[in-house]
Amino acid sequence: LSYKLDVSYINCNLKFYHKLLDRRIEPRIRRQRIEDKDRLDIADVMISTFTEAKVVHVVVEILRDIGCNQEAADLSKVKLRGRRQPSNDFLMGNGQTKVNKRTNGKHFVDRHKVELIRRVSNIGPILDDLLDEDVIQQEVYEQIRALPTTQDKIRELYSGPLKASEACKDIFYESLQIHEKFLIDDLKDK
Repeated sequence: LSYKLDVSYINCNLKFYHKLLDRRIEPRIRRQRIEDKDRLDIADVMISTFTEAKVVHVVVEILRDIGCNQEAADLSKVKLRGRRQPSNDFLMGNGQTKVNKRTNGKHFVDRHKVELIRRVSNIGPILDDLLDEDVIQQEVYEQIRALPTTQDKIRELYSGPLKASEACKDIFYESLQIHEKFLIDDLKDK
């Protein structure tokens, strides 16, 4: 895994087990796949079902649902350290060139709003990051995911969550750097 999935977070008590089985969002895990399995086997099933990129998000969501908020927060921090390092300036390429997210008083995501709405294609992982970082809540996440086009999804982000604060825009920008690297590189050249 690109980040450490500490199986101690997958507490196989009845609450976690039942919440995992009761998930209504696809993909879902069927009872027979985890019945009579130990923690490591359940972790393997979860990784194969949800993928390495999304399994931590699912575990965090379940932990929050069953009231294990501290464990969810700890796991989110582990994931954050493994994927990106937030800062006021984002290190690009070989780490030698710093790109400031603000130019002429406007944030990068504000300056390139029209192009981002038009050209972002990989919105799923970006929404996952925004949910993981509490920029959006589960209900908003599901509403945005239900919109028919990627452009509608990006517009909805701009009309709500991205208005909240500079920190929200920074997280969005950093997620774009990860999931839409070539688009962001192209926009920086303009």
